[in-house]
Amino acid sequence: MLVIRSILFNVLFYLNTLVHSIATVFTLLLPRRCVLLVSKSWAHVSLWLLKPVCGIDIEWRGLDKIPPGPLLVACKHQSVWETFVLLTLVHDPAFIVKRELIWIPLFGWAMWRGGMIPINRGAGSAALTAMTERAYNELRRGQGRQIIIFPEGTRRPAGAEPKYKYGIAHLYGACNVPCVPIALNSGLFWPRRSFLRYPGTVVLEVLDPIPPGLDPDEFFKRLKSDLESATAKLVEEGRRELAAKGLG
Repeated sequence: MLVIRSILFNVLFYLNTLVHSIATVFTLLLPRRCVLLVSKSWAHVSLWLLKPVCGIDIEWRGLDKIPPGPLLVACKHQSVWETFVLLTLVHDPAFIVKRELIWIPLFGWAMWRGGMIPINRGAGSAALTAMTERAYNELRRGQGRQIIIFPEGTRRPAGAEPKYKYGIAHLYGACNVPCVPIALNSGLFWPRRSFLRYPGTVVLEVLDPIPPGLDPDEFFKRLKSDLESATAKLVEEGRRELAAKGLG
């Protein structure tokens, strides 16, 4: 049943992605908020599918800690799950993404029109400068956007040794806005590089915001400490649940 439900979910998830990607074509000439509305719809439908198809519940913790207005969101990255879930948590999200994603037909067009921030990972310091400048401008657009970044740059297995990139500290120092860390255990239930979706409870926890104005090195140490401590607890919590179901 685990395999059958996982296959069914993947079919429905990618079908949902295709339908919403096609829908964005009709919004490309409309205001940017129209593209974001379609993207948020895609995220909500994908999230809804998890319970009836895979038996995956979601527990949200600390959502009231997210302040309004412009901010940085620094999230652990274990799975595809958080790449769409974070769209539902903030008003005007702008993901920092690898440039190659923008080249994908339909899906990439939506990312471009939605004002996501592409980064050329092979460009070294020039990429960091360009990312920071673009993020600074997006934070001051309209009522202020929320810049979403995965500090480790790519997905890491749940419980793996962390590999944080210093770019988040550079961004924090230049943008002068609060940073909201987000811990999770999604990789236990939606593992990277696997089509299996394990039943259980994915927990996402918003931690206390880090105020602007800290020394970048001090910020970097605090972010890593806060995120890793909270994530370790959530991963252990998820492992106990899986073990109780004989899925450990």
